[in-house]
Amino acid sequence: MTGMRREAVGDEVLFEAVIVPHRSLSRVGLRCLLGVVLAGCVVSSSVFVLAGAWPVGVFTGAELVLAGALFRLHMRAARASEMLLLSPDGLRVVRTAPDGAMESRRLPADWMTVRLEERPGRVPALLLLGRGVREEVGAALGEDAKRDLAAALAAALHRRRNPVFDNPQLR
Repeated sequence: MTGMRREAVGDEVLFEAVIVPHRSLSRVGLRCLLGVVLAGCVVSSSVFVLAGAWPVGVFTGAELVLAGALFRLHMRAARASEMLLLSPDGLRVVRTAPDGAMESRRLPADWMTVRLEERPGRVPALLLLGRGVREEVGAALGEDAKRDLAAALAAALHRRRNPVFDNPQLR
């Protein structure tokens, strides 16, 4: 999902987009969900264990550990982000990995174009193309959000290349 977009000349940022993966489950919601799954598994597996089928309890415990680990990885991946900053100097793409490691890349915006590359059966790829540059951004976004970001970024690049000068003497 794209976060804040802004245009400001005073702080030299012409366009900004913060992209974070969509997560509909908060930490509290995750704890509630895992609690309900745990309670359901304990109740269902205890019936089998009391009936003498003790391996069901072992496999249910392993299943719960695996589910907890997968949900933890899912929530850890939510810490990743991507930021696009357009300034008069160029376009900077700052990516933050789930572990907090940051990677920054500056792209020349003078000849930059924004293209949505359609992929059958999948969400289109949002590509930044320039002289010797091919960079995919917004991989975590859905189709509608990518189309919105592509339109906004293309408009910001157009405004950067074609500034409107206001000369009061010509009014």
